[in-house]
Amino acid sequence: MALSTEPEPQRGGGQRKRREPRRYGRRGPGFCAALDLGTNNCRLLVAKPAADGFHIVDAFSRVVRLGEGLEETGRLSDAAIKRTIDALRVCATKIRRRGVSRGRYVATAACRNAENCREFIGRVEDETGLFIETITAEEEARLTVAGCFPLLDDNTPHSLVFDIGGGSTEVMWLTSNGDAHEMVDWISMPFGVVSLTERFGQGPFEAAAWEAIVGELLERLAPFCEAHGISGHVGNAGVQMLGSSGTVTTLAGLMMELERYDRSRVDGSFLEFGDLHALAVRLSAMTAADRAAHPCIGRDRADMMAAGCAILEAICRRWPVGRLRVADRGVREGILVDLMGRKATPGAERDGGR
Repeated sequence: MALSTEPEPQRGGGQRKRREPRRYGRRGPGFCAALDLGTNNCRLLVAKPAADGFHIVDAFSRVVRLGEGLEETGRLSDAAIKRTIDALRVCATKIRRRGVSRGRYVATAACRNAENCREFIGRVEDETGLFIETITAEEEARLTVAGCFPLLDDNTPHSLVFDIGGGSTEVMWLTSNGDAHEMVDWISMPFGVVSLTERFGQGPFEAAAWEAIVGELLERLAPFCEAHGISGHVGNAGVQMLGSSGTVTTLAGLMMELERYDRSRVDGSFLEFGDLHALAVRLSAMTAADRAAHPCIGRDRADMMAAGCAILEAICRRWPVGRLRVADRGVREGILVDLMGRKATPGAERDGGR
């Protein structure tokens, strides 16, 4: 189930020598598994090959807040580790029951930044049998693009793809020749919905405070924009934008006035910048309790929605493309594309939630 790739050196020092992974049951008919352990969420997909890409046969998603308190202490807390390992046990059970033959299980910003990452990875392997690979920000960006590219228009010469995570935000700049999309460059900014919430709070925010946060984020995007002349391409209507994050998918659900989140309606949908701005401002001025009352947000996301909206607002202001395509897909789908060597088509059948 685990890759042969050795873990990268962590801030905690050294590398953990991999043991042979535990084998669970009989192998299924080409089943593959992809696990994305982020700063906020633990997500798993199990899939089998299909004519149009792959078919998702099992899925799991849980808010674990692995990076809670990380910005202040530099370490993963005991409570966060326990929550995460509990979720990973569920993942390991699903992987075992499906008889997965190939899998890749990755961790992102929280593990990249934590001093005790190596000890955490060791505990995960000891207690669940899963080997978690901590990937670089560049690899995270590549996998996000690989998972999302079926939603990109081949006839638009440039693309901005972004992923608002819990501990970091990646922005990718792509070009297209009509047949394929190439990632020219990327940037990973050290803020996400968890880290930004811990720094500025969960709101409600007055207009001036909200503008100050957005303004700071705008400045962080400026060098990347200037390096590639992105504003000029946007002015010539030569750029499309695609967003992959819980913030974007949640806003899409709210915009559609869904009584409960529905991936089949959200993934691949479009949002107009004017509507996004009005909704972001309204959510930033609400209390977390008021946000939690909406079923498309819920208690687990409510306190971090203002931070996610601030990041999204900064991206939209920096690059006023006018319309955003929503992607309820990303790193996990990118892993499955790699494992199966095929595209994840926009209509690929799947089960499970965000």
